[in-house]
Amino acid sequence: MSQPSPSDEFLTQAVIDQAATAVRARSKVQPRVGLILGSGLGGLADAVDGASAINYREIPGWPSPTVEGHAGRLVLGSLERVPVAVMQGRVHYYEGIPMPLVGLPVRVLQALGIEILIVTNAAGAVNPAFVPGDLMLITDHINLLGMAGVSPLRGPNLDQFGPRFPDMSQAYDRGLLDIARAVGLEHILSVREGVYICLAGPAFESPADLRFLRGIGVDAVGMSTVPEVVVARHGGTRVMGVSGISNKANLDGATITTHAEVLAAGNVIVPRLTTLLRGILRSL
Repeated sequence: MSQPSPSDEFLTQAVIDQAATAVRARSKVQPRVGLILGSGLGGLADAVDGASAINYREIPGWPSPTVEGHAGRLVLGSLERVPVAVMQGRVHYYEGIPMPLVGLPVRVLQALGIEILIVTNAAGAVNPAFVPGDLMLITDHINLLGMAGVSPLRGPNLDQFGPRFPDMSQAYDRGLLDIARAVGLEHILSVREGVYICLAGPAFESPADLRFLRGIGVDAVGMSTVPEVVVARHGGTRVMGVSGISNKANLDGATITTHAEVLAAGNVIVPRLTTLLRGILRSL
Protein backbone atom coordinates (compact mmCIF):
# COMPACT_ATOMS: atom_id res chain seq x y z
CA MET A 1 0.00 0.00 0.00
CA SER A 2 1.18 3.52 -0.68
CA GLN A 3 2.31 5.58 2.30
CA PRO A 4 1.58 9.26 2.94
CA SER A 5 4.20 11.74 1.81
CA PRO A 6 5.26 14.98 3.53
CA SER A 7 3.17 16.86 0.95
CA ASP A 8 -0.01 15.44 2.54
CA GLU A 9 -0.50 18.50 4.71
CA PHE A 10 -4.07 18.08 5.93
CA LEU A 11 -6.14 15.11 7.01
CA THR A 12 -9.38 14.44 5.14
CA GLN A 13 -12.43 12.32 5.90
CA ALA A 14 -11.77 10.28 2.77
CA VAL A 15 -8.35 9.19 4.04
CA ILE A 16 -9.82 8.26 7.43
CA ASP A 17 -12.69 6.29 5.87
CA GLN A 18 -10.38 4.38 3.53
CA ALA A 19 -8.14 3.28 6.39
CA ALA A 20 -11.06 2.34 8.65
CA THR A 21 -12.66 0.29 5.87
CA ALA A 22 -9.42 -1.64 5.38
CA VAL A 23 -9.25 -2.47 9.09
CA ARG A 24 -12.89 -3.62 9.20
CA ALA A 25 -12.20 -5.92 6.26
CA ARG A 26 -9.47 -7.67 8.27
CA SER A 27 -11.13 -7.91 11.69
CA LYS A 28 -14.66 -8.14 13.05
CA VAL A 29 -13.60 -6.71 16.43
CA GLN A 30 -15.44 -3.52 17.32
CA PRO A 31 -13.00 -1.96 19.78
CA ARG A 32 -14.23 -0.10 22.81
CA VAL A 33 -10.73 0.91 23.96
CA GLY A 34 -7.73 1.95 21.91
CA LEU A 35 -4.19 1.57 23.28
CA ILE A 36 -1.05 3.19 21.90
CA LEU A 37 2.19 1.51 22.99
CA GLY A 38 5.36 3.60 23.02
CA SER A 39 9.07 2.81 22.64
CA GLY A 40 9.94 -0.62 24.02
CA LEU A 41 6.41 -1.14 25.36
CA GLY A 42 4.99 -3.16 22.47
CA GLY A 43 5.23 -6.43 24.42
CA LEU A 44 1.87 -5.66 26.00
CA ALA A 45 0.24 -6.54 22.66
CA ASP A 46 1.22 -10.16 23.28
CA ALA A 47 -1.40 -10.31 26.03
CA VAL A 48 -4.32 -9.64 23.66
CA ASP A 49 -6.72 -12.59 23.41
CA GLY A 50 -8.02 -13.75 20.03
CA ALA A 51 -5.62 -11.34 18.38
CA SER A 52 -5.51 -10.50 14.72
CA ALA A 53 -2.60 -8.30 13.65
CA ILE A 54 -2.44 -5.91 10.70
CA ASN A 55 0.83 -4.39 9.56
CA TYR A 56 0.53 -0.63 9.29
CA ARG A 57 1.79 -0.83 5.72
CA GLU A 58 -1.32 -2.82 4.83
CA ILE A 59 -3.63 0.02 5.92
CA PRO A 60 -4.03 2.74 3.26
CA GLY A 61 -2.55 6.03 4.36
CA TRP A 62 -1.49 4.80 7.80
CA PRO A 63 2.10 6.00 8.43
CA SER A 64 4.68 3.37 9.42
CA PRO A 65 7.31 3.93 12.14
CA THR A 66 11.01 3.83 11.33
CA VAL A 67 12.29 3.74 14.91
CA GLU A 68 13.55 0.64 16.73
CA GLY A 69 11.10 -0.50 19.40
CA HIS A 70 8.00 0.28 17.30
CA ALA A 71 6.78 -2.89 15.56
CA GLY A 72 4.24 -1.09 13.40
CA ARG A 73 1.20 -3.36 13.84
CA LEU A 74 -2.43 -2.85 14.79
CA VAL A 75 -3.56 -5.71 17.02
CA LEU A 76 -7.30 -6.28 17.53
CA GLY A 77 -8.83 -8.64 20.07
CA SER A 78 -9.74 -8.45 23.74
CA LEU A 79 -8.07 -7.74 27.06
CA GLU A 80 -9.94 -8.54 30.27
CA ARG A 81 -13.00 -9.20 28.06
CA VAL A 82 -12.88 -5.65 26.71
CA PRO A 83 -12.61 -5.38 22.90
CA VAL A 84 -9.44 -3.43 22.13
CA ALA A 85 -7.40 -2.06 19.25
CA VAL A 86 -3.73 -1.94 20.24
CA MET A 87 -1.22 0.12 18.30
CA GLN A 88 2.11 -1.66 18.62
CA GLY A 89 4.24 1.40 17.99
CA ARG A 90 3.61 4.89 16.62
CA VAL A 91 5.11 7.50 14.33
CA HIS A 92 6.66 10.77 15.45
CA TYR A 93 6.89 14.24 13.95
CA TYR A 94 10.70 13.97 13.79
CA GLU A 95 10.42 11.06 11.35
CA GLY A 96 9.24 13.52 8.72
CA ILE A 97 5.54 12.79 9.13
CA PRO A 98 3.25 15.83 8.81
CA MET A 99 1.58 16.43 12.15
CA PRO A 100 -2.00 15.89 10.88
CA LEU A 101 -0.95 12.42 9.70
CA VAL A 102 0.54 11.69 13.13
CA GLY A 103 -3.07 12.00 14.29
CA LEU A 104 -4.51 9.73 11.57
CA PRO A 105 -4.36 6.49 13.62
CA VAL A 106 -6.43 8.08 16.39
CA ARG A 107 -8.99 9.26 13.85
CA VAL A 108 -9.25 5.72 12.48
CA LEU A 109 -9.71 4.30 15.99
CA GLN A 110 -12.46 6.85 16.56
CA ALA A 111 -14.09 5.83 13.29
CA LEU A 112 -13.96 2.21 14.51
CA GLY A 113 -15.91 3.25 17.59
CA ILE A 114 -13.50 3.55 20.53
CA GLU A 115 -14.81 5.32 23.63
CA ILE A 116 -11.51 5.48 25.52
CA LEU A 117 -7.90 5.97 24.38
CA ILE A 118 -5.08 4.81 26.64
CA VAL A 119 -1.84 6.30 25.41
CA THR A 120 1.57 5.22 26.73
CA ASN A 121 5.12 6.34 26.14
CA ALA A 122 8.67 5.91 27.32
CA ALA A 123 9.67 9.25 28.87
CA GLY A 124 12.72 10.80 30.41
CA ALA A 125 12.47 11.97 33.99
CA VAL A 126 12.62 15.69 34.60
CA ASN A 127 11.45 15.38 38.19
CA PRO A 128 14.60 14.30 40.09
CA ALA A 129 12.53 12.07 42.40
CA PHE A 130 11.57 9.75 39.53
CA VAL A 131 13.65 6.64 38.77
CA PRO A 132 13.77 4.32 35.73
CA GLY A 133 10.96 1.78 35.86
CA ASP A 134 8.46 4.12 37.50
CA LEU A 135 5.03 4.59 35.95
CA MET A 136 3.72 8.16 35.80
CA LEU A 137 0.04 8.89 35.37
CA ILE A 138 -0.19 11.94 33.14
CA THR A 139 -2.38 14.50 34.89
CA ASP A 140 -1.76 17.27 32.35
CA HIS A 141 0.58 18.18 29.51
CA ILE A 142 2.41 21.12 28.02
CA ASN A 143 1.83 21.27 24.27
CA LEU A 144 5.00 23.10 23.31
CA LEU A 145 4.76 22.06 19.64
CA GLY A 146 1.15 23.16 19.47
CA MET A 147 2.00 26.51 21.03
CA ALA A 148 4.48 27.00 18.20
CA GLY A 149 1.84 26.18 15.59
CA VAL A 150 2.65 22.53 14.88
CA SER A 151 -0.79 21.05 15.52
CA PRO A 152 -2.50 17.85 14.29
CA LEU A 153 -5.68 19.93 13.98
CA ARG A 154 -4.15 22.38 11.50
CA GLY A 155 -6.18 22.75 8.35
CA PRO A 156 -9.92 22.57 7.67
CA ASN A 157 -11.79 21.45 10.79
CA LEU A 158 -13.34 17.98 10.67
CA ASP A 159 -16.71 19.07 12.02
CA GLN A 160 -18.01 15.51 12.21
CA PHE A 161 -15.43 14.81 14.95
CA GLY A 162 -15.44 18.01 16.98
CA PRO A 163 -15.41 21.81 17.19
CA ARG A 164 -12.88 24.15 15.63
CA PHE A 165 -11.58 25.14 19.08
CA PRO A 166 -11.64 22.10 21.38
CA ASP A 167 -11.31 22.48 25.15
CA MET A 168 -8.20 20.96 26.78
CA SER A 169 -8.90 21.86 30.40
CA GLN A 170 -9.40 18.16 31.29
CA ALA A 171 -7.40 16.41 28.60
CA TYR A 172 -6.79 13.41 30.90
CA ASP A 173 -10.03 11.93 32.20
CA ARG A 174 -10.37 12.34 35.95
CA GLY A 175 -12.53 9.26 36.37
CA LEU A 176 -9.92 7.11 34.61
CA LEU A 177 -7.18 8.64 36.76
CA ASP A 178 -9.11 7.64 39.88
CA ILE A 179 -9.39 4.06 38.57
CA ALA A 180 -5.65 3.97 37.82
CA ARG A 181 -4.78 5.21 41.30
CA ALA A 182 -6.93 2.50 42.86
CA VAL A 183 -5.33 -0.20 40.69
CA GLY A 184 -1.86 1.06 41.63
CA LEU A 185 -2.66 0.81 45.32
CA GLU A 186 -4.22 -2.62 44.92
CA HIS A 187 -1.14 -4.05 43.20
CA ILE A 188 1.46 -2.04 45.17
CA LEU A 189 2.82 -0.43 42.03
CA SER A 190 5.15 2.56 42.11
CA VAL A 191 2.76 4.94 40.38
CA ARG A 192 3.79 8.58 40.16
CA GLU A 193 1.75 11.46 38.80
CA GLY A 194 2.84 14.50 36.84
CA VAL A 195 2.96 16.78 33.84
CA TYR A 196 4.29 15.50 30.51
CA ILE A 197 5.76 17.66 27.75
CA CYS A 198 6.20 16.72 24.11
CA LEU A 199 9.25 18.09 22.31
CA ALA A 200 9.97 17.67 18.60
CA GLY A 201 13.16 15.60 18.95
CA PRO A 202 14.97 13.57 17.84
CA ALA A 203 17.87 14.92 19.92
CA PHE A 204 17.68 14.22 23.63
CA GLU A 205 17.53 17.26 25.87
CA SER A 206 20.57 19.12 27.16
CA PRO A 207 20.97 19.67 30.92
CA ALA A 208 19.98 23.32 30.39
CA ASP A 209 16.88 22.17 28.48
CA LEU A 210 15.92 19.93 31.39
CA ARG A 211 16.47 22.65 33.99
CA PHE A 212 14.24 24.95 31.92
CA LEU A 213 11.55 22.28 31.67
CA ARG A 214 11.70 21.62 35.39
CA GLY A 215 11.32 25.34 35.99
CA ILE A 216 8.05 25.46 34.05
CA GLY A 217 6.56 22.52 35.94
CA VAL A 218 7.42 19.49 33.81
CA ASP A 219 7.87 16.05 35.40
CA ALA A 220 8.58 13.90 32.31
CA VAL A 221 9.59 14.61 28.72
CA GLY A 222 9.11 12.74 25.47
CA MET A 223 8.57 13.13 21.74
CA SER A 224 5.01 11.84 21.32
CA THR A 225 1.59 11.47 22.94
CA VAL A 226 0.38 15.08 23.10
CA PRO A 227 -0.64 15.27 19.39
CA GLU A 228 -2.60 12.03 19.76
CA VAL A 229 -4.31 13.29 22.92
CA VAL A 230 -5.29 16.55 21.20
CA VAL A 231 -6.90 14.60 18.34
CA ALA A 232 -8.64 12.23 20.75
CA ARG A 233 -10.11 15.04 22.84
CA HIS A 234 -11.17 16.95 19.72
CA GLY A 235 -13.24 13.89 18.86
CA GLY A 236 -14.74 13.55 22.35
CA THR A 237 -12.76 10.41 23.28
CA ARG A 238 -11.87 9.95 26.95
CA VAL A 239 -8.10 9.74 27.49
CA MET A 240 -5.81 8.01 29.97
CA GLY A 241 -2.07 8.67 29.71
CA VAL A 242 0.81 6.72 31.26
CA SER A 243 4.53 7.40 30.93
CA GLY A 244 7.07 4.69 31.63
CA ILE A 245 10.11 6.46 33.07
CA SER A 246 13.10 5.23 31.10
CA ASN A 247 15.96 7.29 32.50
CA LYS A 248 16.74 9.54 35.45
CA ALA A 249 16.81 13.33 35.17
CA ASN A 250 20.19 14.46 33.83
CA LEU A 251 20.01 17.99 35.19
CA ASP A 252 23.78 18.34 35.64
CA GLY A 253 25.01 16.58 32.48
CA ALA A 254 26.68 13.76 34.44
CA THR A 255 25.21 10.94 32.31
CA ILE A 256 24.60 10.16 28.66
CA THR A 257 21.10 9.23 27.45
CA THR A 258 20.67 6.66 24.64
CA HIS A 259 17.75 5.00 22.85
CA ALA A 260 19.17 1.61 23.91
CA GLU A 261 18.66 2.70 27.52
CA VAL A 262 15.06 3.60 26.72
CA LEU A 263 14.40 0.17 25.17
CA ALA A 264 16.09 -1.66 28.04
CA ALA A 265 13.89 0.16 30.55
CA GLY A 266 10.88 -1.25 28.70
CA ASN A 267 11.76 -4.72 30.01
CA VAL A 268 11.11 -3.45 33.53
CA ILE A 269 8.19 -1.21 32.66
CA VAL A 270 6.09 -3.63 30.53
CA PRO A 271 5.14 -6.06 33.36
CA ARG A 272 4.12 -3.14 35.60
CA LEU A 273 2.27 -1.41 32.78
CA THR A 274 0.50 -4.65 31.90
CA THR A 275 -0.69 -5.06 35.49
CA LEU A 276 -1.90 -1.45 35.60
CA LEU A 277 -3.72 -1.54 32.27
CA ARG A 278 -5.33 -4.93 32.91
CA GLY A 279 -6.62 -3.57 36.21
CA ILE A 280 -8.04 -0.49 34.53
CA LEU A 281 -9.75 -2.57 31.86
CA ARG A 282 -11.26 -4.89 34.49
CA SER A 283 -12.72 -1.82 36.21
CA LEU A 284 -14.46 -0.69 33.04
